[in-house]
Amino acid sequence: MQSKLPGVGTTIFTVMSQLAHDCNAINLSQGFPSFNPDPELLDLVSHHLYSGANQYAPMPGVLALREALAAQYATRHARELDPELEITVCSGATEGLYSSITAVVRPGDEVIVFDPCYDAYEPVVALSGGITRHVPLTRDEAGEFSVDWHRLQQSLSAATRLIILNFPHNPTGAILSAHDLQTLASIIRDTDIFLISDEVYEHIIFDGAVHQSLLSNNELWQRSFVISSFGKTCHATGWKIGYCIAPKELTTELRKVHQFTCFAVSTPFQHALADYIAIKPHYYQGLSAFYSKTRDYFAELLGSTRFVLTPTKSTFFQIVDYSAISHNVDTEFASQMTRDQGVASIPISVFYDAPPPQNLLRFCFAKDDATLEQAVDNLCKL
Repeated sequence: MQSKLPGVGTTIFTVMSQLAHDCNAINLSQGFPSFNPDPELLDLVSHHLYSGANQYAPMPGVLALREALAAQYATRHARELDPELEITVCSGATEGLYSSITAVVRPGDEVIVFDPCYDAYEPVVALSGGITRHVPLTRDEAGEFSVDWHRLQQSLSAATRLIILNFPHNPTGAILSAHDLQTLASIIRDTDIFLISDEVYEHIIFDGAVHQSLLSNNELWQRSFVISSFGKTCHATGWKIGYCIAPKELTTELRKVHQFTCFAVSTPFQHALADYIAIKPHYYQGLSAFYSKTRDYFAELLGSTRFVLTPTKSTFFQIVDYSAISHNVDTEFASQMTRDQGVASIPISVFYDAPPPQNLLRFCFAKDDATLEQAVDNLCKL
């Protein structure tokens, strides 16, 4: 048969995790924590499993959870949300992305993404008949990544339908400022362009910086789908519970797709999360300090290797430059390092269109100290 995605193979996360498994290597490639969720949250899941919450949830999500989220965002971003009409619980952020892209992209529409680009976006654009346009982030002398707003403006055309943002940014850890949001608003002000903001790392941001959600900008909010996830926030990526926040008109279109993609999301987990937020409304506030400490410890350990570190302002990923170690392209070097040193990473070139850098890797440091220490001990042999 003729493939609808002829250029798409198995995602790099599956490839490197499988290689890590096959080589019995330490997996610092795929972005999942080695920590369990709060035992109190696990107890709440168990409670609802044994209390009858095992049938279909409402298609938009359990109302108590949507109400809890609305209360959170009113406090954090001063955005009053209608939990009935503007919040949808999704089967992970990935489904939220799929449903929102599919809801607005038509055949021939152009969609702008920023490279290095998380690999879940472009295939969905292609399935919708759209065309992905890649705008690379700039990189300064210190190695920090940022948006080139002038280049974005030059990339717009009459066919531009959607811009997908991913900040805090995976894989680079770059963040946006309030001025960045104002600049974006000025660029698209007289257009009909929609925005999708992938904000799953919203609670993992370092050095006193504040996450600038598109929800916080009145002008951008009117055309935005804002997507987040409990997976990263609660150390529970396997639960696949995410959500999409959007104005009523956009939510209506999102739900037309969502209801036929998964219809509804796991019921007991939704009830447990709603209860957990009610009991611990500020449960997320310690994440930045927690991961900042882990980031700094991992960076200290890597100081004994020949890798050069790029500053990371958010997420639980560390970009490293291996130019002093090897001249092999990153895909080859990452595979070789997994086999020979027993540490798996993600090569950054796979997140680029062209021309990509060839000397950068991404490590996930959302691991316990012993795992990070063993990984760096292995890497010191390079």
